[in-house]
Amino acid sequence: MKGYVGAIDQGTTSTRFIVFDARGTVVAVAQKEHAQIMPQPGWVEHDAQEILANTYDVIAAALARAGLTPADLAAVGITNQRETTVMWDRASGEPVHNALVWMDTRTEGLVAALEAEGGQDRFRATTGLPLATYFSGLKLRWLLDNFSGARDRAEAGELLFGTIDSWLAWNLTGGAQGGLHITDVTNASRTQLMDLATLDWDEDILAELDIPRACLPEICSSSEVYGTCTGILDSVPLAGILGDQQAALFGQACLAPGEAKNTYGTGCFMLMNTGESPFPSNRGLLTTLGYKLGEAPAVYALEGSISIAGALVQWLRDNLGLISDAAEIEALAASVDDNGDVYFVPAFSGLYAPHWDASARGVIAGLTRFADKRHLARAVLEAVAYQTREVLDAMAADSGVAISELRSDGGMVVNELLMQFQSDILGVPVVRPKVIETTALGAAYAAGLAVGYWQSPAAIAANWGEDKRWAPEMGEDRRGELYGKWHKAVARSRGWVD
Repeated sequence: MKGYVGAIDQGTTSTRFIVFDARGTVVAVAQKEHAQIMPQPGWVEHDAQEILANTYDVIAAALARAGLTPADLAAVGITNQRETTVMWDRASGEPVHNALVWMDTRTEGLVAALEAEGGQDRFRATTGLPLATYFSGLKLRWLLDNFSGARDRAEAGELLFGTIDSWLAWNLTGGAQGGLHITDVTNASRTQLMDLATLDWDEDILAELDIPRACLPEICSSSEVYGTCTGILDSVPLAGILGDQQAALFGQACLAPGEAKNTYGTGCFMLMNTGESPFPSNRGLLTTLGYKLGEAPAVYALEGSISIAGALVQWLRDNLGLISDAAEIEALAASVDDNGDVYFVPAFSGLYAPHWDASARGVIAGLTRFADKRHLARAVLEAVAYQTREVLDAMAADSGVAISELRSDGGMVVNELLMQFQSDILGVPVVRPKVIETTALGAAYAAGLAVGYWQSPAAIAANWGEDKRWAPEMGEDRRGELYGKWHKAVARSRGWVD
């Protein structure tokens, strides 16, 4: 067996290629950011061709840094920002428009019209998802509605739809010269077009949304040999695909029902493994696919999605200029003892789980002459922890499982002030793994399992190791006081958009 497995980690702000060894240790990594295109308030786009070019660049750079060639890789996997939507020409490979990013809100009108006809939960029983601008099916509908002839061309199979995994897989396996048009069950479950029970596109929903099946990718498992790459990864098996949050669940070895992880990235996403049956939520969570390994039964998850987490630190840096580097926020926030009664609700694209309120917008509450940039920095970090508490509370109430610890990953887990406050406001330990690149690691595990590089999921569980643990230090009265103020601030963010 060849010595390494590669993973493409295509995220909201950057693309990385990471090479792992059999112990799940990072051997080499390369990363490159791409532009955030915002044509008007609420609209967020990416250039899919820029993402593809960056993918090629980071693959080449990571392999060169490790002194490796494609021949050294047993397989490659893909993990991706999930709901971001691309439509492209099958013959030329050219996208018809910039990719519509998961946080884009231009489908608000479509959501409102569908809700008026059948309520926010009209597709939830089938898809596990409420109506929201978040999911990719309505983004595809917007593209079909807004480009002349697009629906007819999609019906004829001339235009192809995909989330970023599909776009990369198609190009890596030949593109216009026979590239594979595929997605996996985890990404398909985020379109609001797939039936959770059958793991196939739902004909009734396609008909209601006027979406041609001919433009949709084939739904595959998360771990199987889909085909062989060409070009930059010539002859390497493409063998794993997972949406980024499901990849983190897998990479964190949350393989038993009740095990949960939280990823602190651009947004914040908590997933709990619920086993081989979909678990409906009554408290604003999403029922989603966790993963599917080859022919084995699918594993489902409950998810709480928070749209703005690390992106709020970037906003503090780029829009307000209060810091010059994201890493500065920890020291600035730690320079005061508390938040000075300042609360920041980052509802830039509305509130996601557990509220699902598209009318909300961001607010800073509790300002006095006493407050300064230090308190605002602290309020930014605390907002991430409060939002996570809301999701964990909903998850515990839905599942009946009291979470005894929270496994954390993503870029923000290096912020020790945030991790300690997270443990304090939750009242349970927060644990950081030895390998925090769990999103890419999950994709590598899925690919490696498919080709026998790892023999079983038990080998994945054996690789997991704890790096650091934070235990709660805050008293229950103080925890309740702070969390109560957070709820007051959330109430003031709602109903802003008419």
